[in-house]
Amino acid sequence: MKNLKGAIAVLVLMSLYSCKKEEEQPKVIYEAKKIAVREPQKIDSTQIKIADLPIVMEGTNYLIHPIGDVRVYDVPSKYGSTKVNQVSYAISNYNRYELTGYFQNLMFQHIDSTALRPLTDQVMQIQTVTYLNTIAEKTKKKILVYSIADLDTNQDGKIDSNDIKSLYISMIDGTGFTKLSEDLHELLDWSVIESQNRLYFRTIEDINKNGAFDKNDAIDYFYVDLSKGQWTIQAYNPMGN
Repeated sequence: MKNLKGAIAVLVLMSLYSCKKEEEQPKVIYEAKKIAVREPQKIDSTQIKIADLPIVMEGTNYLIHPIGDVRVYDVPSKYGSTKVNQVSYAISNYNRYELTGYFQNLMFQHIDSTALRPLTDQVMQIQTVTYLNTIAEKTKKKILVYSIADLDTNQDGKIDSNDIKSLYISMIDGTGFTKLSEDLHELLDWSVIESQNRLYFRTIEDINKNGAFDKNDAIDYFYVDLSKGQWTIQAYNPMGN
């Protein structure tokens, strides 16, 4: 009887796990509203906006102020099973040439000025900001590269890390803010080849439109010549066919 009860318990747990997996939301939902529509920033009265202390990428003359939300966590209380709120006012991490976190915007300020300039007026979640210091040393062009969620691709009413990640670029003061990857293409990775002054990147395209990225989808390859006055995206095929 004990073995039978154990077997039943295992079956129930497996059933619950299976249901949970089936309920997992795909990264892209193609129905309902148009997901490619971008809207200006809207104030969410339920969130408390804050800015982290500014940082200056080494070798540049612009302060970058990360803007985001106060984060509230539920943590177990030491007095029992109830949970209490824990508040975090840190929204970014900085490591010499890279800023990481979950930002809604960035404000740029020249070190000799009090004027602030926003990166964008669109709703998005900025996840990484990388300064291309080696390109700056060669070409004198001071460039930032961003990984960003900019569309509510899973249509859950918010833009966050569960949505498709895209690749953006700008100058060190936030001007020339440009999207490099295509809409609904998930950014896989990117790298810089200093000898060519090129930024290479790969994306994956959901060609079977099942809402997930898997082995049946297409990998696309691109590069951008960073030394040019205009960032032109070039597709290429490293397989040669």
